[in-house]
Amino acid sequence: MNTTSLFHWCRAGYLLLVAMLTGWFVNKGVTGEYSMAFSLLWVLPLLTPIKGIWQGKPYTYAWASFILCLYMLHGLTLLWVTEQYLIFAIAEVLLLALLMLGFPFYARLRGRELGLGLKKRKNKGA
Repeated sequence: MNTTSLFHWCRAGYLLLVAMLTGWFVNKGVTGEYSMAFSLLWVLPLLTPIKGIWQGKPYTYAWASFILCLYMLHGLTLLWVTEQYLIFAIAEVLLLALLMLGFPFYARLRGRELGLGLKKRKNKGA
């Protein structure tokens, strides 16, 4: 898979995740199950890397996976404790798993294309 198609798949999956979880948490705020402030606090971390993800910056794709871990915990917890929202929990966990694989993979491939990486240390002792 080339980086262009991986970029488009990861970006589309991320936007789907943002829409899905924003709808979930806003609905919980509107119905009164959560307060609206609490619902917005759940959505804010998901929105922090949106500019870099939209632009395809490999560094953003690398660290955004850490943010996805928070939502993976939410999805796995929901999967464990609920029967009413089982389909939503399965969809959330599967989408997050794909993104948590795709993001670092894209960051690595695109970083190599751009020549980014860690600099090698010169051996002063030898």
